[in-house]
Amino acid sequence: MRRLALVLSLPLLAQPAAEWRAYNERGEAAFRDGRIEESVREFDKAIALEPRLAPHHWQRGISLYYLGRFDDCRKQFELHKTVNPEDVENSVWHFLCAARAKSAAEAHKNLIEIRNDGRAPMMQVFAMFRGEMTPEAVLKTAGGNRDALFYAHLYIGLWHEAYGRAKEAATHLGKAAGEFSTDHYMGDVARIHVARLKKE
Repeated sequence: MRRLALVLSLPLLAQPAAEWRAYNERGEAAFRDGRIEESVREFDKAIALEPRLAPHHWQRGISLYYLGRFDDCRKQFELHKTVNPEDVENSVWHFLCAARAKSAAEAHKNLIEIRNDGRAPMMQVFAMFRGEMTPEAVLKTAGGNRDALFYAHLYIGLWHEAYGRAKEAATHLGKAAGEFSTDHYMGDVARIHVARLKKE
């Protein structure tokens, strides 16, 4: 996902950036530590201070997913689409929320359409969620690029999980959190997800 830092250039912020940014940074830190409920509280405080953050806040959507607040999660990613309409990850997380709230089949019917996400292998990931590409083809597209392989394994794992294929999901998510781990927010998501799987 694209970083929330994109909104730092918003003109005429209602509050000094340091105030809402501090809450936002605490929310991110809480998520990394596995304190998911606390992360949402901190993100909500940031948004209360600067409401124009709300549509940009995909991190909040991911936290809502892990709290099991799937309808709120779905709404957050629908809102994010208004400011980031060509982000495959937004479409995928919206799908994941809807799949958990209802079913993968129902989520598939309402998949947010994406036409041009230039990051490898995002359009292939989107094609997989549309049912038009295999996981093997997604991995082939990622080639030898470590970051692309991280995203490929993360989203292949989440795709398998959405359809109830726990073994396949664990294999790919384990690779995203292990062999192809990366030091950014989505890397934290992979690690948190795997840690939660191990507790189940």
